[in-house]
Amino acid sequence: MTDGNSIIQVHELRKTYRVGEVDVHALRGANLTVSRGEFLAVIGPSGSGKSTLFHILGGLAAPTSGDVIVDGTNLRDLTDIERTKMRQRKVGFVFQKYNLLPTLTAADNIEMAQALADYPPKPSDFDEILTFLKIKSRLGHKPRALSGGEQQRVAIARALVNEPSILLADEPTGNLDTENSTAVLEVLRDLNKRSRQTILMITHNPEAAAFADRTVSIRDGVIYAA
Repeated sequence: MTDGNSIIQVHELRKTYRVGEVDVHALRGANLTVSRGEFLAVIGPSGSGKSTLFHILGGLAAPTSGDVIVDGTNLRDLTDIERTKMRQRKVGFVFQKYNLLPTLTAADNIEMAQALADYPPKPSDFDEILTFLKIKSRLGHKPRALSGGEQQRVAIARALVNEPSILLADEPTGNLDTENSTAVLEVLRDLNKRSRQTILMITHNPEAAAFADRTVSIRDGVIYAA
């Protein structure tokens, strides 16, 4: 099932949650292939299954059935501990709410990502990444002293510090105004073009999805070509 040109392969993915006495079918046989170096947007409304897909691709949740191959590793075969290690080594996360620790500076928030993953020092070109993200002069500030756009760019730097194979972005502009939303989306697009970073972005916003190379839609737990 593996394909050398693909970094993500999803086949007949199903996820069922038990809520009280009711089974909730969040994913109902989803199929998806993402090429290396691609910027893909998955667009869908609330309740469509896109967040469940995000969590499974990132190793944050296990599928009920189906195959999920991320950079050559079938997540179906992994234990919880192995999924955690895969997540640390291969996936960078960018969330809607930034998830920066308010008592730490921007630099310390980035450093913590490496400390938690027990990684060696930052990659040699990380200063270039900080310059590219336009936050190098802001690293000594705590989140409350940063704009929303700056906080999200710090979150992107934190996601990149361990050199992930895949960057997963979950509604990355959901807390931003139009100007900052555009700036962050331009950063993601330019990062993809600059370094061929694979990016998968979950969004409900067609304007955000337009920044990606390709868009697919998800409805009722099934993925469709846009």
